[in-house]
This record gives sequence, structure tokens and C-alpha cells, in this order.
Amino acid sequence: MSSGNNCPPQTFTKPALGEKEAMELVDRVFGLKVSWIRPLPSYDDQNFHVRVSRNKGAAEGTDEYVLKITNSEDSQEPDLIEAQTRAMMFLSAEGFPSATPCLTRDGNIMSLESGGTGPGNKKYMVRLLTYLPGKPVAKIATTAQIFYEIGKLAASLDKALSEKFHHPSVKSLHRGQFIWNLANVPLLDQYIYALGQNKYREVVEQVIEQFKGKVIPKLSSFRACINHGDLNDHNILVDSSSASLENPQYKVSGILDFGDMSYGYYVFEVAIAIMYMMIESPDPLSVGGHVLAGFESVLPLTEEERGALFLLVSGRFSQSLVIAAHTALLYPENKEYLMITAKTGWKHLMTMFEMGQEAVERTWFETAEAYSARAPA
Repeated sequence: MSSGNNCPPQTFTKPALGEKEAMELVDRVFGLKVSWIRPLPSYDDQNFHVRVSRNKGAAEGTDEYVLKITNSEDSQEPDLIEAQTRAMMFLSAEGFPSATPCLTRDGNIMSLESGGTGPGNKKYMVRLLTYLPGKPVAKIATTAQIFYEIGKLAASLDKALSEKFHHPSVKSLHRGQFIWNLANVPLLDQYIYALGQNKYREVVEQVIEQFKGKVIPKLSSFRACINHGDLNDHNILVDSSSASLENPQYKVSGILDFGDMSYGYYVFEVAIAIMYMMIESPDPLSVGGHVLAGFESVLPLTEEERGALFLLVSGRFSQSLVIAAHTALLYPENKEYLMITAKTGWKHLMTMFEMGQEAVERTWFETAEAYSARAPA
């Protein structure tokens, strides 16, 4: 699972506000009284789910929010946080289930605040975002239908951002050395030592070398766009749209975490979605075809883009696994959590390489092509 790090070795100062401090922050910055608060899990930021009380006669509106306190490193890039927040506002206005910010008392979408009890005077960017309903994909029994919907969402979202989102802050999304941009798989060379010497490292080294030889030279032929960059199984919320318990139909009810947004290519988004949806499926190799069919219902891939898909999915697995191993060395107290995610990822990456590119692609493409002859499952 990715985080917003620009580079793994950075020391991120995760905010550590107590609930009382967080409540006071909401009151002071946003002018709202918190009636209920609980912490939410996060990687390097701090999040709270808050409910606010409305005064009698106050305007009707949302009363549940996520208080998002960005780590001190990323807080030093206000243009980037503004671009992410403006993108969320744009997508919400376009009909996507994206959170929107509650304005501060001063009428701003975010505020730089001091806080926490650590050494030094750390500053954190604070936002109050509308709370989105639904369950993470990681918490449901996944189906071909939801994989198709997620593929469709990935294409629609990137298309809308790339064709219609215009704001001065958008230039900050050119993040050349951003470790989570799929174009930067070769940067993993610097961190691969974290894997030690084993069969896993050998496969990742193969991925990196093949990526350098077969993907990097073709980047200029891919269609460029703005990527969300992290449509993983925890960042997509779904609601059941049918009463049937035996055969639930899901619709996407929330898109979370825009911290990995950057300029990239359409094919990156579908590869990232495939990789993360494989983690959640009992039949991981079939997943790619359903996600691809959904994506191509909005934006068919070119021959060159399709030809890179296997290495792009393998590249995202490698990014996730190498950075998890590196982070576990930096933060050994988190090792158990990081390695749970990694266990499934390694299994899938090894299976892909044992089967080989041709066999995996045949499975994906045949599944996707079956959709053109029928309505989605």
C-alpha cells in the first residue's frame, strides 16, 4: 500500500495530536464544535473521523468529516496539497464520489498549524474533508462486477482530470523523482538491498531490468494524463446497490487519498488498479481482465499500452514490496503490518513470473474481450 512519500528514506514526522487537541483544532480553525471523535488508520498523516453539532437555525449541511493532519514533510508543499484538494473539489462537482473541504473561518481550504508534543516547532497542513460512506473494497467479498466498475472508474477519473481540470496549482503534479510514479520503477535499485539475498530479490531485479529495456523507451508513445496513482483496496469505498445477500451488486461510493497524484499515463492507472485488486481476489490472475474491460469501456488501450501492462503491474508490485521492506527496516515496530500486506503481494508476483507474460496476458485479454460480446457481469 502506498503512502505519499516522495522518497522512502525521508524521515516523516507523523502528527501525534490527542483527541482533545484535535477537537480544539476543529473549533479554532473551522469554527465547529465536535460532538464525537475517533482516530482513523493512516500511514504517515493523522486522520480523525469527527461529528460536529449544529446550532439551532444553522444552515443544513454535512455534520460528519475527516480531520486530515498532513505530516510535516508534505506540509512544506502547499501547492501540491492545494492541487490534490482542488482536484477533489473538481471531481465532486463532476459527479464523482469525492470528498470536499469544509472552509476555515478565514474562507480557505486548508490551514498551516503548529501541533503535537514532539521536539521542535512542527507545522502541519490541516483540512476538514466531508466523510464518505461505504466499506473499503478490502472488506467485501469481491466480484467480477466490482472489478469492472473500478476499471471504469479509473479511466473516467483520469479522463475528467486530464481534459477538464485547470488550476494554477496543477503544475505541482509534475513530480519527477516521486517514488510512487510508475515511471520511476528504476529508482528501486537504490532500495533493493532491503530484500536481502533471495528468490524475491532476483524476480524484482528482473522486473527492474525488463522495465528499463521495454517500458521506459516506450513512455513517449503512451497517452499522458493526470493519475490518481493509488486506487487501492482501501482507497475505494463501495455500497451495495442491491438487496440480494447471495449476489450483491456494488457501486463505488467513495474515492479516498489523493496524496499520490502526479502526471503519468492512462495505462499506469489501469495497471495500478489491477495490481491492488489482485490482492483482494481468491482468483487473482483473472482480475486483470475484468478491470481492463471496465477501463476500456471508457478508454481503449493502444497496442503499445496493452503490451506494457504485464511489466507495469509487475512494476507496481515491486514498488509496493521493495518500499514495504525498506520501510520495515526504518520502522521495525511496523514490520508485522507491512509484512502481512507483502506476503500476498509476493505470492502474486511470483505466480505471474512463473506463468510468464504471454500466458498472463492471454488470460487478461480473453476475459476483457468476452465483455464486448455481453453486458458486464
